[in-house]
Amino acid sequence: MKSNDDPREELVEHLPALRAFAMSLTRNSAAADDLVQDTIEKAWKNLDKFQAGTNLRAWLFTIQRNAFYSSRRKAKREVEDIDGVMAAGLSEKPHHDGRLAMQDFREAFELLPDEQREALVLVGASGFSYEEAAEMCGCAIGTIKSRANRGRRRLAEILGLADGEDPVISDATNSSVMASSNGQG
Repeated sequence: MKSNDDPREELVEHLPALRAFAMSLTRNSAAADDLVQDTIEKAWKNLDKFQAGTNLRAWLFTIQRNAFYSSRRKAKREVEDIDGVMAAGLSEKPHHDGRLAMQDFREAFELLPDEQREALVLVGASGFSYEEAAEMCGCAIGTIKSRANRGRRRLAEILGLADGEDPVISDATNSSVMASSNGQG
């Protein structure tokens, strides 16, 4: 390259060599074209980093090689999902649905008798054992279990849930209130 030449003008001269190098790396015509395009794009964006008077072709080949190996590393972390089956399983319900369900839950929870709300908060939301909740409330363990069970059934009834149906609640604490068993005996 002549010292007064603009390296942008010289890029075009190196396209055939870049294409051949890309073909040797990818062994696929379409992938090679994509790699050449990525190389030219990266070179163009970083042309200010090119040192005038040095070997432009070597600089372009280095960019291309690095782009190729970066894409290979990235591809190893990606999962092929041609049919879209995995992506479909990763779908997320809109956040507003959770807020609406949460509001419904709060309104239903307020309709419960005080004793049932207290039992559900202690055993479900606060994570106390039935024994600890019974001691705090000054009643028998069976009474706490009964209040919690009746409260869960009533909440499900108010929310219109079928037997065993999980409520769509985004808040972990409140969904634990609805859990039919918290692993405590």
